Amino acid sequence: MRWASVAACLALLTSAACGRERNAPSAAAAPIVDATGQTDVTVEPVPASTTTTEAPPVEPPPVVTEPPPPPTTTEAPRPRPRTTTPPTTAVRPPPTSRAAGLAAYRGLGTWVDVYDWSHYRGSKAVVGPSDVDRMADAGVQTLYLQTAKHDTPDLISEPELLLPIINRAKARGLRVVAWYLPTLEDLDNDLLRIEASVGLPVDGLAIDIEAHNVRDVRERNRRLIELSERVRAAWPDRTIGAIVLPPVQLEVVNEAYWPNFPYREIAPSYDVWLTMGYWTDRKASSSHREAYGYTSENIRRLRNNLGQPDALVHPVGGIADKTTLEDIDGYLRAVLESGSIGGSLYDWRTTSPRAWPALSSLRN
Repeated sequence: MRWASVAACLALLTSAACGRERNAPSAAAAPIVDATGQTDVTVEPVPASTTTTEAPPVEPPPVVTEPPPPPTTTEAPRPRPRTTTPPTTAVRPPPTSRAAGLAAYRGLGTWVDVYDWSHYRGSKAVVGPSDVDRMADAGVQTLYLQTAKHDTPDLISEPELLLPIINRAKARGLRVVAWYLPTLEDLDNDLLRIEASVGLPVDGLAIDIEAHNVRDVRERNRRLIELSERVRAAWPDRTIGAIVLPPVQLEVVNEAYWPNFPYREIAPSYDVWLTMGYWTDRKASSSHREAYGYTSENIRRLRNNLGQPDALVHPVGGIADKTTLEDIDGYLRAVLESGSIGGSLYDWRTTSPRAWPALSSLRN
């Protein structure tokens, strides 16, 4: 991996300028879909260009040897990410220590993914800087903002749209946590996109750990551990969050989705844990549909699995437009009793205005 060239691209990016994902673009409310694997569209690699230079007339033309054809592989070809120089100037926050950086994960948050702010796979950009003003007015303290997908042509997707959102958030006093969902199919590609996110003028970084594109569980675990260790080694002083599937889902609801999840092996790489505890995904007849119990049990199991009774947790609650005020009341009690450092519903676009007064008790 050529870190120097990537760093140079990122320098141009900044000087010139989570999570549950929806699997299809829509301007309507996010659908209720259980956290299963995502279906990725294979992006054909861009063929390398060939430049021919004429030999000097006094010398015979050089002999060109055709390179051997690429080896046959069963893996999907990965995209060739490119960097772009965004047209908007971004103001980078001062560096912080891992402990000080935890402030970004405290209090009341909200979430925005690429399907809402960009044109990913034909989606309509319906969230922009003006939404940040409404977030601030609603009492939101941290914006969790997805920066790209594994197959977007740029390491940072559409920076001309993303950076104005970040800059407005900073101007309105909101903290910004950039998040990215690695597929673990190509760790170098994942790491390049994470590095690009770190280079943005944001206050925190979170890794969305839910993809099971790598079907072999042992290999998936090995790659997750390796990626987590590489991220921590690259940014030892950065505050990093792990967005993880709820333990109740993995251990009770669907044990086949990701068995033997390596909690303790990846624990040293992360500072705070954001559980995707969407009680709205559970059946109405199930006890797990109850917000208080589901949130509390996920936090308890997570800390037990980590071997850290005092692990810092920011539980992400249900899908907002399927959440009732009664749900919010139970969720808030679970957050308070567990000593969690913050909370949020997923996501901004689907959160009703009437929910914000109730959620305001999450403000720190």
